[in-house]
Amino acid sequence: MLLNILTKVESFIDWSGRTVSWLSLVLVLVTFMIVVLRYVFDTGSIALQETTTYLHASIFLVGMAYTMQHNAHVRVDIFYSQYSQCGKAWIDLFGAVFLLLPVMLFISWISWSYITASWSVFEGSREAGGLPGVFLLKSLILLMTFLLILQAFSQMARNIETILHKKSQNSTKGDD
Repeated sequence: MLLNILTKVESFIDWSGRTVSWLSLVLVLVTFMIVVLRYVFDTGSIALQETTTYLHASIFLVGMAYTMQHNAHVRVDIFYSQYSQCGKAWIDLFGAVFLLLPVMLFISWISWSYITASWSVFEGSREAGGLPGVFLLKSLILLMTFLLILQAFSQMARNIETILHKKSQNSTKGDD
């Protein structure tokens, strides 16, 4: 049952990352349109410029868990690469328990009032002609923490499985 839950969580995170990755193409197209409007037609749009901010933030905030799932995040790999698979599992387990989870819970906690205040007034852009959904953009902070917490639990379960599998192999070798 746990394996089934892990598979569904990992599939959801994979789907969310792949889906939001398409926003990169939209970001390039919108940026191209802004440049053409500015330099060819000598005009601009605040809404289009803010769209790039929204797209950029969406890609990063929603894509973090996907990046972590695929081990594509930035890591200081001086010592980590020299460890065995079990050693790496221990490092990743402690990192998730003592760094990732506390930081995500802290970010959720401190951003809650910031986001609810934005929702209470349906905050929009401060610029004339800007986008109205700033409250939705701010909500991505909580989505990011939720996805990273899910990924942390998935990673913790996989690392515990690796550690226990290694220990069972070692105890079997000792019985010979």
